[in-house]
Amino acid sequence: MIRLPLRLLLIIGLCLLAAPLAAEELTGTVSWVYDGDTLQIKPIGKVRLIGIDTPENKDSKRDRYYLNNYHIPRKHLRQIARQAKNYNIKQVKNKPVRLIMDRQEKDQYGRLLVYLYLPDGRQLNRLLLEKGLASVFRRYQFSQKQDFLATEKIARQNQIGLWQQ
Repeated sequence: MIRLPLRLLLIIGLCLLAAPLAAEELTGTVSWVYDGDTLQIKPIGKVRLIGIDTPENKDSKRDRYYLNNYHIPRKHLRQIARQAKNYNIKQVKNKPVRLIMDRQEKDQYGRLLVYLYLPDGRQLNRLLLEKGLASVFRRYQFSQKQDFLATEKIARQNQIGLWQQ
């Protein structure tokens, strides 16, 4: 008799462990755009768009990645950096947004890693890839990585943004 409830309890416990955790969702308003992939959200703080990388505003060590792997000159990287920042300002500055976190909550700089959704439901991370203003950040795993890689591939094939020759 005791074995049946114990087995049932064990099965329920295993099911709960196997079920994916619900992604935490937050809301706020974009109060500042630092660059193409980092924003300030009121009242949350500084966030980093997960799964993407945009060129830096100034020459940096990260430029080597684009130079070595894609032969993109520094001048073009600075141009895309400005375009990505301006695109974000136009799309989200002073607007309410919805944030969803993934597996890893914060990066090494303490920024919250998020998928950022515009008021109309579109995802900013993906939009930047579609416009060629970002590349996929390949180093880490994240739930939408395959979709992001496919989106970047289309931008590259169409020679948009970063991928213009």
